[in-house]
Amino acid sequence: MSLLKSLHETASKTAQKILDLKSDFSHPISDDSSSGTADYVDPSEMPQHHDYDHLPHVDYWGPERPTTTFIDADSGFITASTEGNAPLPENFNIYHLYADRAERMGDEPLYTYKQGDTWLTKTGNETLADIRAVAKGLLHHGLKRGDGVAFMCRTCYEWNIFDAAVLAIGGVLATIYDTDSAEQIRDICLNSDARLLAVQTNDMKAKTPQAAEQCPKLERIINFENGALEELKAYGASVSDEELDKRIASVKRDDLCSIVYTSGSTAAPKGVEMTQGQFGTTAVNLPAYMPQLLRDKTHRVLLFLPQAHSFARAINYICVASDIHIYIARGIKTMTSDLKVARPQLMIVVPRVLEKVYNAASQKAGTGAKGMVFAASVVAAQKYMHEIGAKGRASRFVSTRRNAFDPIIYKQIREVLGGHAQWFVTGGAPLDPELMAFFRGAGIPVYEGYGCTETTAPCAFNPKGVPYHEGSVGIPFPGFQIRIGEGNEIQVKGEPVFHKYHKNKEATETSFTKDGWYSTGDLGRLDDDGFLYIIGRKKDLIITAGGKNVSPGPMEEVITRCPIVSQALVLGDKRPFISALITLDPDMLRQWLQSMGLNPEMPMEEACDNAAVRAEVQSWVDKANEGVSRAESVRKFIIVPEEFSQDNGLMTASMKIIRPKVLKYYANLLNTQMYTKRKPATEAQHN
Repeated sequence: MSLLKSLHETASKTAQKILDLKSDFSHPISDDSSSGTADYVDPSEMPQHHDYDHLPHVDYWGPERPTTTFIDADSGFITASTEGNAPLPENFNIYHLYADRAERMGDEPLYTYKQGDTWLTKTGNETLADIRAVAKGLLHHGLKRGDGVAFMCRTCYEWNIFDAAVLAIGGVLATIYDTDSAEQIRDICLNSDARLLAVQTNDMKAKTPQAAEQCPKLERIINFENGALEELKAYGASVSDEELDKRIASVKRDDLCSIVYTSGSTAAPKGVEMTQGQFGTTAVNLPAYMPQLLRDKTHRVLLFLPQAHSFARAINYICVASDIHIYIARGIKTMTSDLKVARPQLMIVVPRVLEKVYNAASQKAGTGAKGMVFAASVVAAQKYMHEIGAKGRASRFVSTRRNAFDPIIYKQIREVLGGHAQWFVTGGAPLDPELMAFFRGAGIPVYEGYGCTETTAPCAFNPKGVPYHEGSVGIPFPGFQIRIGEGNEIQVKGEPVFHKYHKNKEATETSFTKDGWYSTGDLGRLDDDGFLYIIGRKKDLIITAGGKNVSPGPMEEVITRCPIVSQALVLGDKRPFISALITLDPDMLRQWLQSMGLNPEMPMEEACDNAAVRAEVQSWVDKANEGVSRAESVRKFIIVPEEFSQDNGLMTASMKIIRPKVLKYYANLLNTQMYTKRKPATEAQHN
């Protein structure tokens, strides 16, 4: 018997005796669900604020950067703030991040990425030269300060070069997800008044005819796959360095540089206007706050999230402003092999990636003795972190039990993640606290953060080394203030907070309080150490487990156009995909059944599962999906026999569906049929 096999069997027997691990064990996630709970957490059922008798309170989690928690004298609201750098100079623009990197570390590697079968590295000097060459090409084609440029591209080296080139000469980049539909491309080009549309591939180019035909200000569409970047560089050779430098010098800190869309599924996208200084402030604050991590040129980061999202884009700027080496992954599908090459100390992820890592480890363990050992290791890691969170340290027994699993379970997972992790940050969607506890207990330094497009991504984070606060998304990011306003709403203030939505005065006015704080629409609480906890969502905007923002309204509207449908509720918050609960109109259903030659007196329960009825509803779900990307599309629906009404408490007096109550009412249905759970390891092995 091998030593490893002996250890596995010993651990299994020990786990059964010590942990009394029976069929009540449940994985923190399953194959189809990121959580065993409903989408909505009722804030009235959550614990609220601590005792604030000891405020104000000051902590130093970063060098000479205090985090202060206090009761604001004017508003009376609990508030936390973290000191940031001094304001950027007026003549700052994003180009300066790359120029400064080249000056400091010109011959050191900046980006490493795979082209074909070969990994290539670009130094700081080479990157800056590429940016300048493309910027000259844009000048040659007449791009002026303030001109709109729509951009559709996957995360890659070329993304960063083109982005930096556009911003260097004062263009305004409107980002498009690589999965967006033709309608979404058209809408973004229209809303941003784009003169130029740049795409990465021929497949993306094939989705641009609507934009070309219906966007009057769009003059040119270029395609990287057909050599557009090389063509820009060639034309740019006729532009002098002096002409380029003069344009760069004219671009200022407060100039608009980008429009980022918060929800790509609406007919009239809501674009967040972002300035050079807002991105820049976020970029320079973090290296100053975490110098040991970000000022070490031996450290590496692996980027893979779509840079059309402000989160990934802000992280790229932070990395350029630091000293670390940036690796660019080819995508989630190649993540495992890319991790082996990059071996990152840092990585930015969404919860779904961590769920996949957990699922892979669980599936590899199986349901026999190895499955029992893995299940025991999950409990051991979680209990270890629960004690640290509650007491500041774990007991000797809990620590010893946790340490027993390190060489046979936890170490293997750390190796899958590259073996050098120091600060892996998850954001974009909430992470299940039990999954967080497992990773942290396994020695994988996963930290959760919080932010939104309107705050230039991160506005709260857990710095490396802060004490474990279970369920918290951390302290205010340097340069931010966070408070808990009326109704427990999270409100934010700081230089990186946006000023307005593009061409949407009404939405802008309703997004700020009278005293100038941005109202996030999320609900939370602050403890007396300044750590923020998210307790719910005020807005209906859905954030999937993969971090995709989805506005349910437009899809619900299309589905309810089906003659036999009464109501549709699109959901998917913290879930791996979008789904819908649908009710039928009894009168219209009877008419439709009769017209189809079916039994018009068919009971509603039977109709909900009838293949012909489902096919009719499916045709309208398909229509709703036509105008959105796959990540935003409804992939599964359940027809329920009872309409949402005032009688069952699921509608208001003004006939509006009460989303939280519907989700709670159908929680069991959602968790057992819509998003199925994997069987516990101990239960499965006996079946």
